[in-house]
Amino acid sequence: MAKILDMPKLSPTMEEGQLATWHKKEGDTIGIDDLLAEVETDKATMEFRSFDKGTLLKILAPAGSSVVLGQPVAILGSPGEDTSKLEEEARARAGKGAAPAKTDGGAKAEAQGQAQGQAQAQGQAQAHAQAQAQAQGQVVAKEVEPPIVAESVGAGGRVKASPYVRKLAREQGFDLRRVRGSGPHGRIVSRDLEGAPKGAVGVAAGPPARRPTAPGELAQPQSVPLSMMRKTIARRLTESKQTVPHFYLTVDLDAEALVELRERVNADLAALTEKGAGKDEKPEKVSLNDLLVKACAICLRRVPQTNAQFTPDAILYHQRVDISVAVAVDDGLVTPIVRDADRKSVREISAEVRDLAARARSKKLKPEEMMNGTFSISNLGMYGIDEFAAVINPPEGAILAIGQARREPVVRGDQVVPGWKIACTLSCDHRVVDGAVGATFLRELRSLVEHPTRILL
Repeated sequence: MAKILDMPKLSPTMEEGQLATWHKKEGDTIGIDDLLAEVETDKATMEFRSFDKGTLLKILAPAGSSVVLGQPVAILGSPGEDTSKLEEEARARAGKGAAPAKTDGGAKAEAQGQAQGQAQAQGQAQAHAQAQAQAQGQVVAKEVEPPIVAESVGAGGRVKASPYVRKLAREQGFDLRRVRGSGPHGRIVSRDLEGAPKGAVGVAAGPPARRPTAPGELAQPQSVPLSMMRKTIARRLTESKQTVPHFYLTVDLDAEALVELRERVNADLAALTEKGAGKDEKPEKVSLNDLLVKACAICLRRVPQTNAQFTPDAILYHQRVDISVAVAVDDGLVTPIVRDADRKSVREISAEVRDLAARARSKKLKPEEMMNGTFSISNLGMYGIDEFAAVINPPEGAILAIGQARREPVVRGDQVVPGWKIACTLSCDHRVVDGAVGATFLRELRSLVEHPTRILL
């Protein structure tokens, strides 16, 4: 008997998802636990697998569409079954909670309409530019390669496509900037690669095309739809600034000894690698951030009042030290967690942070790897930032913002000599962390940074 498949909750914080691509097509036989589709959630690209077996009779939500939890996305049943009543039911349910999902035929019709409109607009823009050039006595060169499709390129030159489509494009040699997307707002979906022109292959990417404007005309802004991740960031950070009373404490740490320790540790790791595995293997390295993550973990044990969160009925003092490390990704920011950081060595923390960051950028993190941290660290030193204040990641009670290691003169005894400084700002939830508690945490951090061998003990 045919049944409707609804969009499942693929992560604890998921409220809606975007169908990046379908791995099955209508008429395919489906088994239990078969991969049906990939769904972009607020944190990662998740696998949507089947809990039943049968034949995929109808896809109700095409690739590229945004779907809320519980919204019908497909119909599963036996070959030849009539799905008209279920399709009517799916449309009715979608109408109550969200915009009805377009059928595959509707999506194709809309895509064709978009393509025709885009082609017409592009032709008008080219004619306008040609007329301007002729009026000025210039010659407009005929294009010898497919133009960049502005509708499929977002702000900053980022192509509107899922990680899966990007992977397909890399494997097949497509330049996605020159492929016209048929998804919402010009988003490129997998079917767009099948009919892409030959000129879309192997062409170097360039900046997004701009429509020529007449003298005195204002260029219109480019509208980029919010991704699932950006929507979540906007909601959570707005909630944080509106409901959490932030206050900030800043210290400028003498990092001379910390920088020297890092250099010695990396030199020893390089020597061990060369001795044990040969010169061809890339030597293991630790960063200043790895040392500071370990230092913060020690401080959270020494000052447990900063390892806490506020609830309406009580303050929760955590018995674990799980540090969320902010990682910048294409769509925004994620915070994978180093569990039990106080119990791990600097080498273990370094390897774990590298692995978490790599999987965060490829959207391969599991939801549980980004939830239930007790304290956060955000480091913008690699971007040349000297000092900043970070927004607390609720429900955590504090976050440490770390600037770059700066080479500048310092006073040692009666002399001014070259030294290293690092500015750190602790953002505190004043409902949980008082000024004296935050100051005590930073005092302990200063002690460890200025005597960094204690971090390794």
